Amino acid sequence: MTRPQMATTASPPWRTDRLTSQTWADFVTLFSRGNGWDYCNCMYFQRGGELPARQFRTRSEREEQNAKDKCELVEQGRAHGILVYDGESPIGWCQFGRVDELPVAELAHRRTTATPPLVPDWRITCFVTDRRYRQRGVATTALHAALEAIQISGGGVVEATPIAGWTRGPQAAPQRHVDGLGTVVAARGTFGHVTTQGTVAMFKQAGFQAIAILDSDSKQAISGRPPESHVIMRLPISSRS
Repeated sequence: MTRPQMATTASPPWRTDRLTSQTWADFVTLFSRGNGWDYCNCMYFQRGGELPARQFRTRSEREEQNAKDKCELVEQGRAHGILVYDGESPIGWCQFGRVDELPVAELAHRRTTATPPLVPDWRITCFVTDRRYRQRGVATTALHAALEAIQISGGGVVEATPIAGWTRGPQAAPQRHVDGLGTVVAARGTFGHVTTQGTVAMFKQAGFQAIAILDSDSKQAISGRPPESHVIMRLPISSRS
């Protein structure tokens, strides 16, 4: 197994900390700034989907329930993530956890480079960056801190399903080439809305290998459509002795 690579691009010295009962207030602050993803409180991937619409009809109702559920999981030690700070202000977030904390439906693979292990040990599912700090290395900082936390917690195979590209904005492209897999379609939407699961380039820089593309009929929870815009990437990490 390999150790995660350190970031090679220059970025401000953002401070990181794990999500705990002591940092819960910072998590709430980050998810209370009027951004489109605030209501989720990063429960979408932990729950495996949205709350039932018939029971929670408004965005405010979903936000209240998501925050309550997340807080309970944090207190139980069943929710894990990295908060990124500029000084004392929380500006970014990365969710990670063992597979039993972050369940997803069975993956449907379209093109693979190899036969992957049936079940990874860990998943990295979601990134959030305050819009004032986007494309300044916040997500990369969070990713490396999450990999370090996984090392300390025993290591294992880490899985993520980032997108290869997106369809709107200055860096948009209808298709992207991914080494070993070929052409991958772009996710529909703008950078800030479809990159919550990260990008292939970011994970590749951290040492992850692309092993498959989600199939169009995959039932896995994803942040950007269509499913085949998401690439399954894995990295084995050794335990830090």
